Amino acid sequence: MKLLALETANEQCSVSLVDENHTMYFRLDERAKAQTQTILPMIEEGLIQTQWAVSDLSAIAFSRGPGAFSGVRINAAVTQALAWSNDLPVIPVSTLQALAQAAHREANLTQVTAVLDARMKEVYIASFELNAQGIMQLVDEEKLLDYEQAAKYQKYTLIGSGAALLDEKAVQYVGITASAIDIASIARVQALAEDWVSAELALPVYLRDDAWKKIPEQGKV
Repeated sequence: MKLLALETANEQCSVSLVDENHTMYFRLDERAKAQTQTILPMIEEGLIQTQWAVSDLSAIAFSRGPGAFSGVRINAAVTQALAWSNDLPVIPVSTLQALAQAAHREANLTQVTAVLDARMKEVYIASFELNAQGIMQLVDEEKLLDYEQAAKYQKYTLIGSGAALLDEKAVQYVGITASAIDIASIARVQALAEDWVSAELALPVYLRDDAWKKIPEQGKV
Protein backbone atom coordinates (compact mmCIF):
# COMPACT_ATOMS: atom_id res chain seq x y z
CA MET A 1 0.00 0.00 0.00
CA LYS A 2 1.28 3.43 -0.98
CA LEU A 3 -0.63 6.51 0.06
CA LEU A 4 -0.27 10.23 -0.69
CA ALA A 5 -1.75 12.52 1.97
CA LEU A 6 -2.39 16.25 1.49
CA GLU A 7 -3.31 18.95 4.01
CA THR A 8 -3.94 22.58 3.06
CA ALA A 9 -7.17 23.34 4.93
CA ASN A 10 -5.43 25.18 7.79
CA GLU A 11 -3.80 27.91 5.67
CA GLN A 12 -0.54 25.94 5.73
CA CYS A 13 0.60 23.17 3.41
CA SER A 14 1.90 19.70 4.15
CA VAL A 15 2.42 16.54 2.13
CA SER A 16 3.15 13.00 3.27
CA LEU A 17 3.83 9.70 1.55
CA VAL A 18 3.34 6.55 3.63
CA ASP A 19 3.22 2.79 3.24
CA GLU A 20 1.59 0.26 5.54
CA ASN A 21 3.94 0.94 8.42
CA HIS A 22 6.20 3.89 7.77
CA THR A 23 6.20 7.55 6.82
CA MET A 24 8.39 7.66 3.74
CA TYR A 25 8.22 11.43 3.22
CA PHE A 26 6.85 14.44 5.08
CA ARG A 27 7.17 18.13 4.35
CA LEU A 28 5.46 21.10 6.01
CA ASP A 29 5.41 24.68 4.75
CA GLU A 30 4.15 26.90 7.56
CA ARG A 31 3.84 30.05 5.50
CA ALA A 32 0.23 31.22 5.53
CA LYS A 33 -1.68 30.98 2.26
CA ALA A 34 1.25 29.68 0.22
CA GLN A 35 -0.50 26.44 -0.75
CA THR A 36 -0.93 27.22 -4.44
CA GLN A 37 2.80 27.83 -4.84
CA THR A 38 4.05 24.92 -2.72
CA ILE A 39 1.74 21.91 -2.91
CA LEU A 40 2.70 20.62 -6.37
CA PRO A 41 6.48 21.09 -5.89
CA MET A 42 6.21 19.32 -2.52
CA ILE A 43 4.36 16.39 -4.08
CA GLU A 44 6.98 16.18 -6.82
CA GLU A 45 9.79 16.33 -4.27
CA GLY A 46 8.19 13.51 -2.28
CA LEU A 47 7.79 11.29 -5.32
CA ILE A 48 11.41 11.86 -6.33
CA GLN A 49 12.66 11.17 -2.82
CA THR A 50 10.66 7.94 -2.47
CA GLN A 51 11.17 6.97 -6.13
CA TRP A 52 7.43 6.44 -6.41
CA ALA A 53 5.24 7.44 -9.34
CA VAL A 54 1.70 8.75 -8.93
CA SER A 55 0.52 5.64 -10.78
CA ASP A 56 2.12 3.50 -8.03
CA LEU A 57 -0.20 4.94 -5.38
CA SER A 58 -3.06 2.96 -3.88
CA ALA A 59 -5.05 6.14 -3.10
CA ILE A 60 -4.82 9.85 -2.38
CA ALA A 61 -6.03 11.14 0.99
CA PHE A 62 -6.89 14.79 1.58
CA SER A 63 -8.26 17.10 4.22
CA ARG A 64 -11.77 17.81 2.91
CA GLY A 65 -12.69 20.52 5.40
CA PRO A 66 -14.17 22.30 7.17
CA GLY A 67 -11.50 24.95 7.23
CA ALA A 68 -10.14 27.92 5.33
CA PHE A 69 -12.20 28.18 2.15
CA SER A 70 -9.30 28.61 -0.28
CA GLY A 71 -7.23 25.91 1.42
CA VAL A 72 -10.05 23.37 1.35
CA ARG A 73 -10.73 24.14 -2.31
CA ILE A 74 -7.05 23.78 -3.28
CA ASN A 75 -6.78 20.45 -1.46
CA ALA A 76 -9.85 19.02 -3.18
CA ALA A 77 -8.88 20.34 -6.62
CA VAL A 78 -5.34 18.93 -6.54
CA THR A 79 -6.58 15.58 -5.23
CA GLN A 80 -9.27 15.35 -7.87
CA ALA A 81 -6.89 16.25 -10.70
CA LEU A 82 -4.26 13.70 -9.67
CA ALA A 83 -6.83 11.00 -8.99
CA TRP A 84 -8.72 11.48 -12.25
CA SER A 85 -5.61 11.55 -14.40
CA ASN A 86 -4.20 8.41 -12.81
CA ASP A 87 -7.44 6.49 -12.18
CA LEU A 88 -6.92 6.46 -8.41
CA PRO A 89 -9.44 6.34 -5.55
CA VAL A 90 -9.53 9.04 -2.90
CA ILE A 91 -10.00 9.14 0.87
CA PRO A 92 -11.61 12.35 2.17
CA VAL A 93 -10.65 13.06 5.79
CA SER A 94 -12.35 15.56 8.07
CA THR A 95 -10.15 18.48 9.08
CA LEU A 96 -11.65 18.28 12.58
CA GLN A 97 -10.85 14.57 12.81
CA ALA A 98 -7.29 15.28 11.67
CA LEU A 99 -7.05 17.97 14.36
CA ALA A 100 -8.23 15.45 16.96
CA GLN A 101 -5.65 12.97 15.67
CA ALA A 102 -2.96 15.64 16.04
CA ALA A 103 -4.03 16.14 19.66
CA HIS A 104 -3.50 12.44 20.30
CA ARG A 105 -0.15 12.47 18.49
CA GLU A 106 1.16 15.61 20.20
CA ALA A 107 -0.46 15.46 23.65
CA ASN A 108 -1.64 11.85 23.99
CA LEU A 109 -5.23 13.02 24.46
CA THR A 110 -7.91 10.39 23.92
CA GLN A 111 -11.10 12.48 24.18
CA VAL A 112 -11.23 15.95 22.63
CA THR A 113 -13.58 18.57 21.31
CA ALA A 114 -11.91 19.94 18.18
CA VAL A 115 -12.66 23.60 17.47
CA LEU A 116 -11.55 25.71 14.51
CA ASP A 117 -12.10 29.45 14.22
CA ALA A 118 -14.59 29.93 11.37
CA ARG A 119 -14.54 33.77 11.59
CA MET A 120 -17.74 35.81 11.78
CA LYS A 121 -17.98 34.89 15.52
CA GLU A 122 -18.50 31.21 14.67
CA VAL A 123 -16.50 28.00 15.02
CA TYR A 124 -16.39 24.56 13.42
CA ILE A 125 -16.75 22.01 16.20
CA ALA A 126 -17.03 18.25 16.83
CA SER A 127 -15.96 15.76 19.51
CA PHE A 128 -13.83 12.65 19.08
CA GLU A 129 -12.70 9.60 21.05
CA LEU A 130 -9.76 7.27 20.42
CA ASN A 131 -10.70 3.81 19.15
CA ALA A 132 -8.87 0.49 19.48
CA GLN A 133 -6.93 1.16 16.27
CA GLY A 134 -5.50 4.40 17.63
CA ILE A 135 -7.74 6.59 15.47
CA MET A 136 -9.85 9.45 16.80
CA GLN A 137 -13.46 8.81 15.80
CA LEU A 138 -16.40 11.21 15.65
CA VAL A 139 -18.90 10.84 18.52
CA ASP A 140 -21.41 13.53 17.58
CA GLU A 141 -21.83 15.71 14.46
CA GLU A 142 -19.64 18.34 12.85
CA LYS A 143 -21.31 21.71 13.24
CA LEU A 144 -20.86 25.42 12.51
CA LEU A 145 -22.00 27.26 15.65
CA ASP A 146 -21.71 30.64 17.30
CA TYR A 147 -19.61 30.82 20.45
CA GLU A 148 -22.49 30.42 22.89
CA GLN A 149 -23.97 27.44 21.07
CA ALA A 150 -20.55 25.84 20.68
CA ALA A 151 -19.75 26.17 24.39
CA LYS A 152 -22.89 24.17 25.15
CA TYR A 153 -21.97 21.60 22.47
CA GLN A 154 -18.55 20.95 23.98
CA LYS A 155 -18.02 17.50 25.47
CA TYR A 156 -14.31 17.09 26.17
CA THR A 157 -11.01 18.96 26.37
CA LEU A 158 -11.00 21.88 23.93
CA ILE A 159 -8.28 21.88 21.26
CA GLY A 160 -7.54 23.93 18.18
CA SER A 161 -7.61 27.53 17.04
CA GLY A 162 -11.15 28.11 18.28
CA ALA A 163 -10.68 26.70 21.79
CA ALA A 164 -10.00 30.00 23.57
CA LEU A 165 -12.95 31.60 21.79
CA LEU A 166 -15.24 29.32 23.78
CA ASP A 167 -13.26 29.42 27.02
CA GLU A 168 -10.55 32.04 27.56
CA LYS A 169 -8.79 29.64 29.94
CA ALA A 170 -8.56 26.91 27.28
CA VAL A 171 -5.20 27.98 25.91
CA GLN A 172 -3.10 24.87 26.53
CA TYR A 173 -4.00 23.16 23.26
CA VAL A 174 -4.82 26.15 21.04
CA GLY A 175 -1.58 25.70 19.10
CA ILE A 176 -2.29 22.13 18.00
CA THR A 177 -2.76 21.94 14.23
CA ALA A 178 -3.32 19.03 11.89
CA SER A 179 -0.82 18.09 9.20
CA ALA A 180 -0.57 15.53 6.42
CA ILE A 181 0.89 13.15 9.04
CA ASP A 182 -2.52 13.06 10.72
CA ILE A 183 -4.40 12.76 7.43
CA ALA A 184 -2.15 9.79 6.58
CA SER A 185 -2.66 8.12 9.99
CA ILE A 186 -6.44 8.18 9.56
CA ALA A 187 -6.41 7.30 5.87
CA ARG A 188 -3.91 4.43 6.21
CA VAL A 189 -6.47 2.35 8.12
CA GLN A 190 -9.10 3.02 5.46
CA ALA A 191 -6.69 2.33 2.60
CA LEU A 192 -5.71 -1.05 4.02
CA ALA A 193 -9.43 -1.92 4.07
CA GLU A 194 -9.90 -0.39 0.58
CA ASP A 195 -12.44 1.96 2.15
CA TRP A 196 -12.26 4.75 -0.40
CA VAL A 197 -14.33 6.56 -3.03
CA SER A 198 -13.94 7.52 -6.67
CA ALA A 199 -12.23 10.74 -7.77
CA GLU A 200 -15.45 12.61 -8.50
CA LEU A 201 -16.29 12.38 -4.79
CA ALA A 202 -13.16 14.30 -3.77
CA LEU A 203 -15.44 17.12 -2.68
CA PRO A 204 -14.83 19.92 -0.18
CA VAL A 205 -16.95 20.24 2.96
CA TYR A 206 -17.50 23.83 4.08
CA LEU A 207 -20.42 23.50 6.58
CA ARG A 208 -21.19 27.15 5.80
CA ASP A 209 -23.76 26.90 2.98
CA ASP A 210 -22.88 30.27 1.42
CA ALA A 211 -19.07 29.81 1.56
CA TRP A 212 -18.75 29.68 -2.22
CA LYS A 213 -20.91 32.74 -2.92
CA LYS A 214 -19.62 36.19 -3.74
CA ILE A 215 -19.97 38.79 -1.00
CA PRO A 216 -23.01 40.56 -2.59
CA GLU A 217 -24.77 37.17 -2.86
CA GLN A 218 -24.23 36.57 0.86
CA GLY A 219 -26.28 39.66 1.65
CA LYS A 220 -23.29 41.53 3.08
CA VAL A 221 -22.24 45.08 2.49
